[in-house]
Amino acid sequence: MDEFRCSERTFHGNDFTIFILDSRKRTYDLKNEHCVVTGGSSGIGLAIAIQSAKMGANVTIIARSKARLQAAKDEISTVIKNSQQKVLTFSVDLSKDPNLKDIVKEAEDNAGPITMLINCAGTSICHRFEETPIEEFRRMLDINFLGSINMTQAVLPYMKERKFGRIGFVSSIAGLVGIYGYSAYSGSKYAILGAAEALNMEVQSHNIKLKDKPIETVRISESAGLFSAKDVAIKTLDDILNKKFMSSVGFEGSVLCYAFSCMKPSGSFLEVIIQVFTVGLLRLVTFVHLKHIYYTVRKCAEEKEREKK
Repeated sequence: MDEFRCSERTFHGNDFTIFILDSRKRTYDLKNEHCVVTGGSSGIGLAIAIQSAKMGANVTIIARSKARLQAAKDEISTVIKNSQQKVLTFSVDLSKDPNLKDIVKEAEDNAGPITMLINCAGTSICHRFEETPIEEFRRMLDINFLGSINMTQAVLPYMKERKFGRIGFVSSIAGLVGIYGYSAYSGSKYAILGAAEALNMEVQSHNIKLKDKPIETVRISESAGLFSAKDVAIKTLDDILNKKFMSSVGFEGSVLCYAFSCMKPSGSFLEVIIQVFTVGLLRLVTFVHLKHIYYTVRKCAEEKEREKK
């Protein structure tokens, strides 16, 4: 977890997930489906892979560390519903590997057509703008943005040919609102959102559904809560299967998603109605919240000045 420390205050980076309008429980069977998860050897990516396996899917996880991949495969294999389910692993640098199409073909040959791709691979760096080397800006773009783009380009032709598929991009609230100290990270996440929106328009006629899911909400407060990777995974899959484009959980995450909803695809007419009647009020809420952020940053700067004296 990334953090700034300033006197007695701590700025936390926390993981969040889906805001569900429809409270009805649904049960999905992913038997004969094939879910590919990048960044699937740890954290939220691993939790999504585990949940997919529990729901009956064949699972392919992609990451760089072979040791972590093997440990993740062993863990996933303990929760599969039947012995016919496949769990595949590939050690890949998604930002550079030129053989992704070969890997996709091998995965499909061994575990069936890929019906779901969830781009979870990513990382963050927390430095003030002028202290962030240009190499770190490039690294954030390579891992967080180009890694997702490269994998999607490798999988998309197969989905278009079959006229079916689901693609999830794990973005961040930092991809909607620039956060102090996350200029490189926020830039890479803004890029994901723009690419996902444009791609969503392109693939509609091919029956391919996109999901851009802000998972990480950076709360500048001491009372921020944490959600487990398991909870994030369960709601992520539920949201993807319910064809929602963009979502979050927790008050601040939900407020920001609604506040930036005007040109975003909507999951239901009810969601549109709620947005119509709340966006004006939410502008006031986000204004107050932003004022609180700037106040906190200013207080930290004042405390540093006093410490120097």
